[in-house]
Amino acid sequence: MRTGIVILPEHRWWIAEPKWRAAEEYGFHHAWTYDHLGWRTLVDGPWFGSIPTLTAAAMVTTRLRLGTFVASPNFRHPVSFARELLAVDDVSDGRFTLGVGAGGAGYDTTVLGGKPPLPRERTERFAEFVELLSHLLSQDKVTYEGRYYQAVEARGFPGCVQRPRLPFLVAANGPKAMEVAARFGTGWVTTGPPTEDHDEWWRGVARMAAQFDETILRTGRRTRVDRYLNLDSAPVYSLSSVACFTDAVGRAAELGFTDVVSHWPRHDGVYAGSESVVEQIAADVLPALG
Repeated sequence: MRTGIVILPEHRWWIAEPKWRAAEEYGFHHAWTYDHLGWRTLVDGPWFGSIPTLTAAAMVTTRLRLGTFVASPNFRHPVSFARELLAVDDVSDGRFTLGVGAGGAGYDTTVLGGKPPLPRERTERFAEFVELLSHLLSQDKVTYEGRYYQAVEARGFPGCVQRPRLPFLVAANGPKAMEVAARFGTGWVTTGPPTEDHDEWWRGVARMAAQFDETILRTGRRTRVDRYLNLDSAPVYSLSSVACFTDAVGRAAELGFTDVVSHWPRHDGVYAGSESVVEQIAADVLPALG
């Protein structure tokens, strides 16, 4: 079982840098940050761009995989975004993973003044977004004509450090998005179902894992797709205690997940907790997970 940690991009770098260094020193396999213009209850607080943050994190780490958790089409175009991804993949020397999702309702969909897409439009746009990004990151020149995105002789040189392109971690809870994950993803990540019942959340995760297995079989995917679980979409915060984290990791392993992701504790509000729990997990739990 591999473990990851999300560090929200809400701190000035002199505060954030030690957290990224610690994530590597503690033994986490991967570390992530959100890719939003503003997020939920934190929209009026400090917030920084994901790609510059991850580029800075790449400069102060050497082994830790880094990624977005997750980027979406809500405010990005694949052509310009691909250039940013090439840069962070290069600076990190091939340690970058693109976490990508369809994007939900909220601040990111309204701040630019556009009309939020309908659910079906969001799904169709997401499929185009991922497909075009895949082309742009693996080919020298791309022309693409879709309903939502176009590219005219878009250049991709010099290409990714990772070949044929950097890996995609595709977020998917529904059948259409799971098909995108099966087609383009090196990994699939789920948040599980929306519920306040902890046991029901785990039952929902089990159903989604089975559904993704069926999607893989139906699409004929032959290569391995890693399975990631966002533990903190559950009603109980995974780093509220060592016992809570250990229990969540055990349940995820039983369901066939290869990776779990938690969130760095904050002082208050969402993901409120103590950094001493992270330290204890690093000392007593992560070494046993390998």
